[in-house]
Amino acid sequence: MISCEGERCAVQGPLTMRNVTAVLAESAPLFAAPRIVVDLAGVTDVDSAAVSLLLEWRRAALRAQRRIEFANLPANLRSLAELYGVLEFLGTA
Repeated sequence: MISCEGERCAVQGPLTMRNVTAVLAESAPLFAAPRIVVDLAGVTDVDSAAVSLLLEWRRAALRAQRRIEFANLPANLRSLAELYGVLEFLGTA
């Protein structure tokens, strides 16, 4: 689901309650650079768990003193983040 080249990592497929735990585990060793840009253009389906995942990635980056940015948020994910009032915390590129 996640492929990285340099500091840019692309996420493909759904981010839903069914798989966010696995995606979080997959991301741990991949998001180790001082700066990561997570490209979400390939995300196909989201629910509220996707918003939680992005916020957890943000918290993990802050704890590790890393920088993380999110690029190409799909419209449905952006809409959920706006609905929950957290879009500004995601640090979109």
